[in-house]
Amino acid sequence: MDTLDCRVDDCLVDDWLLGADPAIRWQAMRDLTDASPAAIAAERARVAREGIAAEILDCQGSDGAWHRADAPDWLPTLYTMLLLRATEVDPAEPAVQSAVARLEAGFRWEKQHGAKPFFEGEVEPCINGGTLALGAYFGRPTESLARRLVGEQLDDGGWNCEAPPSTRSSFHTTICVLEGLLEYGRAVGGGSGIGREIAEARLRGQEYLVKRALFRRLSTGEVANLEFLQFAFPPRYHYDVLRALDYLRDAGVQPDARMEDAVRVVKSRREPDGRWLLEGSYTEALALPFREQVGQPSRWNTLRALRVLRWYERPAEPTSAMAKSSPQ
Repeated sequence: MDTLDCRVDDCLVDDWLLGADPAIRWQAMRDLTDASPAAIAAERARVAREGIAAEILDCQGSDGAWHRADAPDWLPTLYTMLLLRATEVDPAEPAVQSAVARLEAGFRWEKQHGAKPFFEGEVEPCINGGTLALGAYFGRPTESLARRLVGEQLDDGGWNCEAPPSTRSSFHTTICVLEGLLEYGRAVGGGSGIGREIAEARLRGQEYLVKRALFRRLSTGEVANLEFLQFAFPPRYHYDVLRALDYLRDAGVQPDARMEDAVRVVKSRREPDGRWLLEGSYTEALALPFREQVGQPSRWNTLRALRVLRWYERPAEPTSAMAKSSPQ
């Protein structure tokens, strides 16, 4: 970045992101400032008590699920929990532990999917990828679910909810599974047998995306889906290049030239005031209102875009993800 861009970024962080919900504020402090570990930890401690994470915890049903009148319980439960994970609330917080215990004890998947407890998952890999990520992050890593997903990896390196009969991977399903495997690998460590299998599967899955420049067809080089160039939050199961780049950053992957086109897309979406808009929002499954509006400046997208650009343009610096440890 040039000097002007750096000044714009500093103003965005100081005046906009640091004045946001504690979930955004603490991540901005960690990823975009030189704040001390003590200050970052103090800010993170607020997440379970204030803002969107506290709202999510407060609206959990007594049966452990999250509910909407217009949806089966698994939809708001899965996607509201994934939004809670995106806040990176401390899993050790008592309110979080209580919520996870209620979910584990009370929730069951639909009968046609075995009526299993939440953290054991159901049948589709895009759903199971999110479920695996939640279990690993919140202290319930499920080896049987991780092994199922590894066993469902396709020959091209990715995953697809339509397989079989499909033999081609899906960008959407692949990013969901990669996020789950990354979190599970952190929870169990890389030294165990399953840890090594997870690492190998992730490398193949990452290569599936990177070989396609994160958004192009391998056969023609054309954009695989124009929606991949629109940045949504929360994403539900939908893929876009900002989500993919933020995953690669979080996984501690070294940037390479094959990601350059995707990074250019991120830069091209930046508004003259330095912010990024919310270009899509898959909120129809959430159990509570999401306050950002499509077409308006988005703190979530701006936070993610700024830290992606910092990771890509300063690869010698250790990323926050590489320093992450399992929440166990």
